Amino acid sequence: MRRTPRKGRVLTAVLALAAGLLSGAPSALAVDTPRTVAAAEAYTWQNARIDGGGFVPGIVFNRSEKNLAYARTDIGGAYRWQQSTKSWTPLLDSVGWDDWGHTGVVSLASDSVDPDKVYAAVGTYTNDWDPGNGAVLRSSDRGATWQKAGLPFKLGGNMPGRGMGERLAIDPHKDSVLYLGAPSGKGLWRSTDSGATWSQVGTFPNAGTYVQDPGDTSGYASDNQGIVWVTFDESTGTAGSATKTIYVGVADQDNAVYRSTDAGATWSRLAGQPTGRLAHKGVLDAENGYLYLAYSDKGGPYDGDKGRLLRYATRTGTWTDISPVAEADTYYGFSGLTIDRRHPGTVMATAYSSWWPDTQIFRSTDSGATWTQAWDYTSYPNRSNRYTIDVSSSPWLTFGADPAPPEQTPKLGWMTESLEIDPFDSDRMMYGTGATVYGTENLTNWDSGSRFAVKPMVRGLEETSVNDLAAPPSGGARLFSALGDIGGFRHTDLTQVPSMMYTSPVFTTTTSLDFAESDPDTVVRVGDADAAPHIAFSTDNGAHWFGGTDPSGVSGGGTVAAASDGSRFVWSPAGTGVRYTAGFGSSWSTAGGIPAGALVESDRVDPKTFYGFKSGKLYVSSDGGATFTASTATGLPSGDSVRFKALPGAKGDLWLAGGTDDGAYGLWHSTNGGASFTKLSTVQQADTIGFGKAAPGASYQTLYTSAKIGGVRGIFRSTDQGASWTRINDDSHQWGWTGAAITGDPRVYGRVYVSTNGRGVVYGDTSAPGGGGDTGGGDTGGGGSDGGGGTDPTPSGACAVTYTVTNQWPGGFQADVQLTNTGSTAWNGWSLGWSFANGQKVGQLWNADYTQSGTTVTAKNLSWNAGVTAGSSVGFGFTGSWSGANTRPAAFELGGRSCTVR
Repeated sequence: MRRTPRKGRVLTAVLALAAGLLSGAPSALAVDTPRTVAAAEAYTWQNARIDGGGFVPGIVFNRSEKNLAYARTDIGGAYRWQQSTKSWTPLLDSVGWDDWGHTGVVSLASDSVDPDKVYAAVGTYTNDWDPGNGAVLRSSDRGATWQKAGLPFKLGGNMPGRGMGERLAIDPHKDSVLYLGAPSGKGLWRSTDSGATWSQVGTFPNAGTYVQDPGDTSGYASDNQGIVWVTFDESTGTAGSATKTIYVGVADQDNAVYRSTDAGATWSRLAGQPTGRLAHKGVLDAENGYLYLAYSDKGGPYDGDKGRLLRYATRTGTWTDISPVAEADTYYGFSGLTIDRRHPGTVMATAYSSWWPDTQIFRSTDSGATWTQAWDYTSYPNRSNRYTIDVSSSPWLTFGADPAPPEQTPKLGWMTESLEIDPFDSDRMMYGTGATVYGTENLTNWDSGSRFAVKPMVRGLEETSVNDLAAPPSGGARLFSALGDIGGFRHTDLTQVPSMMYTSPVFTTTTSLDFAESDPDTVVRVGDADAAPHIAFSTDNGAHWFGGTDPSGVSGGGTVAAASDGSRFVWSPAGTGVRYTAGFGSSWSTAGGIPAGALVESDRVDPKTFYGFKSGKLYVSSDGGATFTASTATGLPSGDSVRFKALPGAKGDLWLAGGTDDGAYGLWHSTNGGASFTKLSTVQQADTIGFGKAAPGASYQTLYTSAKIGGVRGIFRSTDQGASWTRINDDSHQWGWTGAAITGDPRVYGRVYVSTNGRGVVYGDTSAPGGGGDTGGGDTGGGGSDGGGGTDPTPSGACAVTYTVTNQWPGGFQADVQLTNTGSTAWNGWSLGWSFANGQKVGQLWNADYTQSGTTVTAKNLSWNAGVTAGSSVGFGFTGSWSGANTRPAAFELGGRSCTVR
């Protein structure tokens, strides 16, 4: 479960603010009365690529048009598959701030009668975390545009049980008729006008009884999970007439399946069904007359300790237990149920809640009479896999792990609630996990005894929740991100997936990060983890990390700030008070005069000056964080829904955004170190503030904010110290809630990085003169055959190479290469060549440019790492693929000269 709103305002971040970020030359004070907002400027928007990063609980193929497929996420909207690029296109970026909950998608339905039509049931939480009701969105252009039908109840795209489904279904013979299963005891609902209006089916007898945890006072785990799927028996209808037989799954362990045989007029409990379990999925094979049901004792997607698979014969009423594993031997529930529509006797299901050692996938080609599974034990703990898995396109999916058998990396998955065989292609299967979408295009290899190939099929689907962002003014990193669930990334090229999330140590969620303004090689991050430490440092611009030491009482990351010169740090962790340290956190001292839980920031010029904010008060330290004094400034927001930053290049120049609907809310500016603030009068609401490169002809850095200005919610930019504002996004690019962090780019005018709560890191470039341009690679450390930025090297003298395979999995690997100048003169550029003995192929390479021709690879310096003094080393890394063997190269050449291989 990702970040949720805090009560008391229209969505507030739970996690930390960004530290002061960018560089540039400051000038005079902002004026007190900004002019009205200008019209939107032309911007292009895209994601800083991570590829996935969250739970995909539903994948839906259209039954009548080939290659038309959709995916739903729990907090990050819906997507449509683009076969030409084998990528996903986001469909709900138009969801605005006030309707942020509609980025959670609890169900999808694609119309097989009219494939242009698609429907989405949206809403994120059924408790008071989401203030708005749910809705059914309908589109007649495959999700390019939508109309909304509001519902009189909430929906829970990020609630327990969200992997069950699909709750939304279209009558395959009369597509004006749709059904929706509701949570919270609201029952079964029906539309007879293609989703424009909805009414409750009063004759449906059971609204569900199952709750995950009745004692949960928040309402999250104690809500009735309700009606969980609807399935039509297409053999009982004709075109233009309502289908007669409909099956409905209910979250009731003793009464899980109901049926109507009169087009929904009356309903009855399906006789003979098992009890004590929940039916996560109900999939009907109309050709053979079988309803397949995947059962678990829990609602998922995290929990589930026992499971069964059953087959119901629709013509005779006979129940058959077809479980591939005896229920007594399960430690998981079943879900991910699908059939091959071209060969309906072929059935597949998943052990969705098998977290260790891996998920399991089961396959039958005889309607469940016999089964095989994706992996088996040979002699414990050794495994034999029916698949290969290649994550070179998303190398971070290994999580940097090196587990002991029987666990492997990368995993086949977890939370595997949705698995679908393409109805037009028996070889293609896709399935969602807690981190990505995996798929294969040679699935039937399973049946012939050879291995099928699994790889990520997730490009374009970005589903991370962003807590903090920082863009340094120099160095290989273009962007640092702090993310929920998968920690965060160092992007050296915005268009490439980073090789790995932050490691050494790993945080489940990174809550805050910062760099030293005058020494961007010094970086600090803090986050939530199962064990200490909760703080980490880097001295090489985030390329490598080492853990600090937690002071007593730390329970979570909180916020952190680095001194402008990197000489000291101030940390406000969860669980204890504010601390400060000189050096890299080997010991911490208590900061005086500032309350626990304060948000902390650093001055971007004076290394001894730090700032804090708590409950409407700004606190200032001028002795490196040892003591803080409360400012006398008044009129600031009274709560803690605030983000503030210090402007690079000007001591004491502060900007503060935040507030609540029922109190002070807006944007404030101080030029005297927080002694006093001026509120910008025409900024009605503001939730973030960030700085970027000054506009051509301007001296003061560009301001960016997620705000309400001139009565309009959006992403705004000011190039004149807040005197006037331009909305730079449009109604098609809103991304729900964007209130956690924002920053400009100190190297590229007009570029802005925007945090989202489920759509990843979005960045925009202006079409105006002087904007756009470099996304990384080249001289910023991206690498790749199109990276550029290198020089023609002519090194002389001796060299040595250390080639290390740092991680390996079936079909893929990651390697680090260290090149050392063992001669007596410096190099001004280098080009290292080698050949692979086993046909290995480089997939992605960082910190160098490269080319590969056949088995021969050449890696060449970038402009920032061309110089290598005598006795020094330079390093780069890459991910690649292999088959059969992965022998390391035997020889390396530098400028035609052989290097010693260490």
